[in-house]
Amino acid sequence: MKSRNSAALACLLFAATAFAADQPVGITAQQLYMDVMHEGKLMRVQREQDNFNQIDPDFAMTSRPCPPYCIQPMHLAPGVETVGELEMLNYMQRITRRDDSILILDSRDADWLVRSGIIPAAIHLPWERLHPGHAKPEAIAEILELDFGASRSGTLWNFENAKTLVFYCNGPWCGQSPTNIKQLLALGYPAHKLKWYRGGMQVWKSLGLTTAPWKKK
Repeated sequence: MKSRNSAALACLLFAATAFAADQPVGITAQQLYMDVMHEGKLMRVQREQDNFNQIDPDFAMTSRPCPPYCIQPMHLAPGVETVGELEMLNYMQRITRRDDSILILDSRDADWLVRSGIIPAAIHLPWERLHPGHAKPEAIAEILELDFGASRSGTLWNFENAKTLVFYCNGPWCGQSPTNIKQLLALGYPAHKLKWYRGGMQVWKSLGLTTAPWKKK
């Protein structure tokens, strides 16, 4: 009798598992996917539809040495908004609708992008390019003016027409985008124009959201 019950239970579990594997995976209950502009082409962003999909091994590690891979705070600095996935998707949609007041910036080293891709609609700006210990002041100033829309008169910066910057890196244990945000704040960049996706690629991947392939240039 026990073996029959065990066999019956196994069949029920198998049936339940097979049923679950066929269930759609939406972004929200009302939205299955979103089409966003990435590198001049529309790209569909959705969650992985395989109910048994697992996170990439690169993001399965739980115990990277700290320092440098220490847990970041939820609130990085006064006035800097920490955003989640739905807010990121909203910024991606605004970029797709040709809102040029927003930039989504991937701060990671290029090797990470080769391995894990990039969030669609984002551009790659390695954290070193905004770091005074790795880049010359003139090079940083050029990025502020040409890419971010700031202007200056002598040594004074004007950020009135500067873009809203949405930074991310590898996740809650990654200090690359937080470092850039703090450096921009030190230059006078308005806090309300700096956004931080704390979850980064770690959480993006854990939710099965689409990434775009990236080739090292």
